[in-house]
Amino acid sequence: MYMIEAIDLKKYFSSGIIKKHYTKAVDGVSFYIERGETLGLLGDSGSGKTTLGRLLLRLIEPTEGRILFDGIDITALNRRELRRVRPRMQMIFQDPESSLNPRMKIGESIAEPMKLGLNGRLSREQIRERVLELIDIVGLNPEHLNRYPYQLSGGQNQRVVLARILAVNPDFVVADEPTASLDVSVQAQILNLIKQVKIEHGTTMLFISHDIDILKHMCDRIAVMDRGRIVGIHERADFADIPGSRHDGYQKVMVEGT
Repeated sequence: MYMIEAIDLKKYFSSGIIKKHYTKAVDGVSFYIERGETLGLLGDSGSGKTTLGRLLLRLIEPTEGRILFDGIDITALNRRELRRVRPRMQMIFQDPESSLNPRMKIGESIAEPMKLGLNGRLSREQIRERVLELIDIVGLNPEHLNRYPYQLSGGQNQRVVLARILAVNPDFVVADEPTASLDVSVQAQILNLIKQVKIEHGTTMLFISHDIDILKHMCDRIAVMDRGRIVGIHERADFADIPGSRHDGYQKVMVEGT
């Protein structure tokens, strides 16, 4: 059984009042992600990568198609049923600061999922001990707990986001260009941290990026997305055959290779 399976997934956005115009952000996508695997999703801006990632977590509703999460058809769940499953699925957004409550101190932000009981009920002392454990895992210091997001760097805030995710120990994570807003000097640190956490916890992941080198470093397979469709999926042994970007170059390779 796959951890994630998308079956003929579609998401169309409509615009216009008198004459409707539809943008096919995701147009008939089918693929799977094995348990414990990291699948990379490569494509330019506007190719539908982020929309697909949000669909898999049902942060937005599909126009058509099905999404199976660990054998559960989450497209058929009502809001209450989905709420029970949601702690097992998390997302790392591009901008870490927008993912954190600016009025909440870092320690409170990390503790919040545990206080809500998203992964079992814990006592106040257990939560405090777990928060200290988590900030150590992600490379922060206890002094950071009493600071607000605006008092930390982008890299530090992304570490906080990772600590929040680890607090509920999810089975599946969508990482949507998690280093795009960070300085180059910090990107490698965050990528290695994500990879380490993924290996240690056996997390299944969809890693979205337009940077082929990052995906080659992070992923077991890479899917290439173009205009709402997946136009190819490459195994690790074939990574060298993936062009630096998908554009016309990728389509040319696909045509010549068939």
